[in-house]
Amino acid sequence: MTQTTDAPGSAAAHGFPHLFSPITVGTMQLRNRVMLPPHASAIGNIYGTDEDAARNIAYFEQRVRNDGVAWVASLSTHVKNHLIPGFEPTGVGAATLGFFRLPFFVERVQQFSDALHAHGATVSVQMVHQGGMPHGASHVMSAPTINLMPHVMNQNDIDAFVKEYAESARLSMQGRADGVELHLNHDDLHEWFLSPHTNHRTDRYGGSLENRCRFAVETMQAIREVIGTSMTLGIRLNIREEVPGGYDVPGGVELAQYFESTGLIDYVHGVIGSPWGNPSYIQPTYFDPAQFAGLAAELKKGISLPVVHTGRINGPEVAERVLSSGSADIVGMARAHIADGEVLLKAREGRLADIRPCVGGNECISRRYVEGLPFGCAVNPGTSHEVEGPWPRPRTSRRLLVVGGGPAGMELAALTSEAGLDVELWEAEDELGGQLRYAPMAPRHEMYGEYLAWQRRRLKGLGVKVTLGKRATADDVRAAGADVVAVATGAGPRTPAIQGVEADHVHDIRNVLAGRAAPGHRVLVVAQDDHVAPLSVADHLASNGHEVTVIYATAQAAPLMGRYIIGGILGRLDDNNVRFHFNEEVVRIDRHTVESRHVYSWKSRTHGEFDSVVLACGSVSDPTLYDELHADLPDVHILGDAYAPRRLVFATRQAWALAEQLVTA
Repeated sequence: MTQTTDAPGSAAAHGFPHLFSPITVGTMQLRNRVMLPPHASAIGNIYGTDEDAARNIAYFEQRVRNDGVAWVASLSTHVKNHLIPGFEPTGVGAATLGFFRLPFFVERVQQFSDALHAHGATVSVQMVHQGGMPHGASHVMSAPTINLMPHVMNQNDIDAFVKEYAESARLSMQGRADGVELHLNHDDLHEWFLSPHTNHRTDRYGGSLENRCRFAVETMQAIREVIGTSMTLGIRLNIREEVPGGYDVPGGVELAQYFESTGLIDYVHGVIGSPWGNPSYIQPTYFDPAQFAGLAAELKKGISLPVVHTGRINGPEVAERVLSSGSADIVGMARAHIADGEVLLKAREGRLADIRPCVGGNECISRRYVEGLPFGCAVNPGTSHEVEGPWPRPRTSRRLLVVGGGPAGMELAALTSEAGLDVELWEAEDELGGQLRYAPMAPRHEMYGEYLAWQRRRLKGLGVKVTLGKRATADDVRAAGADVVAVATGAGPRTPAIQGVEADHVHDIRNVLAGRAAPGHRVLVVAQDDHVAPLSVADHLASNGHEVTVIYATAQAAPLMGRYIIGGILGRLDDNNVRFHFNEEVVRIDRHTVESRHVYSWKSRTHGEFDSVVLACGSVSDPTLYDELHADLPDVHILGDAYAPRRLVFATRQAWALAEQLVTA
């Protein structure tokens, strides 16, 4: 490993001397210390259609140009499975043919590599095969949330996979990639062999450290026989496991030391988390930025190879802190670059206040894998649209009036102003932000406040005329004489039809979070919202010493949150002894008890005693202004919660779609 010092007046002079210093890893000469770890399959699948691949490449090109990201390690690629005829693997990450064996694999990787090499970036391919689909080291499942027993691999299975990894390396080399990364973590097949939790074998692949590592080492040896010293070979390794019986931090360091001793690898990518637990490996807002960098520091102290660390490193200042503390040599930054593709450029130019903040809500992964929806970043609706390029300037100058300064209205006003429209924004309240203003009042949601502050700065910098405290009437809008009107008047609290819901001890979630209501010690939360809100108010109450019970009519908490985020909040709530009831619909609220009805059996139950009830029951649209205008105004639109209450990501994506229509019309 070698490195040089930046000259005076260079990027380092702006306060990031470590972040922007070069480093050599194996065969790769990196211009800075930033890696993009795998994260873009939802944005545009490089192994999908030609259109998908073009979208994927354009996304990464935008992030490596202008001396941007040095190392793109985002080609997460499944190796071919070894199966009996007719067996069907199931689950997230299940593979049969995989990607390496696709007839166009080499061509696609060449396209990807050539495009990024042209901007001075390096490229590596990650080799992945999920454990338990169906293979495993022993008759043991890796997680309490998955109950599919594995097929225990025999020598023929192991040999077949070793050969497949070697062939995959050969194909990656043909694709002109600079390196390959062997995935040994996050429930990978290799981790099932490394872990004492899932490896109970008594043959040469189980028991001692050397035996548990044998499958991985044989794979590395086979890869090296193919690539020689022409490519970089690294490993991605959990620094610790997140289940009782798995290896701890000293065990993770010992694994890394053993792999280093083989002389086969060039770096270790040390991370924390599981695909399902608390924390997940995609740590959400419930964790501090770079919270686990101290564990990476333990890994770095134990080996001499370069260490990469990925884990909610959500901005350049956090990255610099991790690097300057000696916790890692290189940082992986995925979601920060989803939120703002120019994060490094802005840091280098000293424009930190212009960096669009990632809120850590994990919509970028949950939308696709939970709801089956297209990729979407909650704070940056332009992400994934890089392939289309910038919008053309409007052919004619038009005035746009946006009524409503919540997330949808703010984003629409900013986008259209950036594109050249003359924009004015009216907001009924004394502050912009709409209902999203309540989010930062919940524990661990501070980044939503940072996002709103960024949006306000953005609008001010663009010169958008913002009028606060103006509750617009239809006559006001008509009198304004704008060419186009967008109604983003949001939504109000929803009060469900529950007997007793109007009682004094029943409070809306917004009033509780804002401190306008003071619930008693024993609180029941009525959850009629499929995302985070009921859990957030429960967290707020429990963190302030209340005894909290939550009743859901659904079979589980927050069914739309997804496995990469739900563990963080459920772990917090269980630590504070929050209790849950599921499949129960609240039908009556009495002074100290509530009555529920099972949604399947219709059996009634009484719960209590409680001092207060909090309603976390979503919102009701307010389209009144639009209804009064659309019949007589020639160009009026509705968006955001005024159309149908949803989440931040829905509001910003609607703003993007409408802005594109208005600008390109």
